[in-house]
Amino acid sequence: MWSACHPKSDNEMNECAVLGKSLSRLTQPSILTVLAAHDGPLHGYAIIQEMAQGPMYGGNAPDPTGIYRILKQMENNGLITSAWDTSESGPAKRCYELTDEGRACLRRWIDSLACYKASIEELRVLASCALGIDVPEQPVCHAHVEDIDL
Repeated sequence: MWSACHPKSDNEMNECAVLGKSLSRLTQPSILTVLAAHDGPLHGYAIIQEMAQGPMYGGNAPDPTGIYRILKQMENNGLITSAWDTSESGPAKRCYELTDEGRACLRRWIDSLACYKASIEELRVLASCALGIDVPEQPVCHAHVEDIDL
């Protein structure tokens, strides 16, 4: 797992952004996961809709402009391909599909996410100790700060 958590070079990190330097709030692994779950290509709007239902966005659609920018970056890095779909009536839609390189990147993300989880848990323990409180067993994810007992 060490190599998954510590890329050998900046170039490796740019190819598959598995560390915080270009994390983009876990958008890249979310996109890769959506595409990996489908046999064929998906257009951008469908990707955004599926991401909205995932754990990172809780029913709220991510910013489409940001998603399309990341899709373009991922295509430039060889993680996905895109092509125009003109088969339906109406305007053409750009459809995206995962490459073998994208699948390999998603596999590395699986290990990297485990590293993040361990680091985040360690930070929770340190933060709780700094406040002189026990680590909360059940985190309060959507509460206001005023609602948390210190």
